[in-house]
Amino acid sequence: MPHVIVKLYPGRSEEQKARLAEEITKAVIACANSKEADVSVSIEEIAPADWAETVYKPDIIAHPGRLYKKPGYTPA
Repeated sequence: MPHVIVKLYPGRSEEQKARLAEEITKAVIACANSKEADVSVSIEEIAPADWAETVYKPDIIAHPGRLYKKPGYTPA
């Protein structure tokens, strides 16, 4: 029952977000041997000014062992 949460800056259209969810679903099915009915994807838009406190510190810095792809940036 994979559930994927994507956090990103606002600015993508509903069509872009739907396509992203579709592509993530395909990747999860292929790589995690899941069924489409078992996969869910949510998208959370985070304002750039809130990124460090809402995402970077609690999700990235606080849990480095969970990262399978580390970011190549540090927020201002």
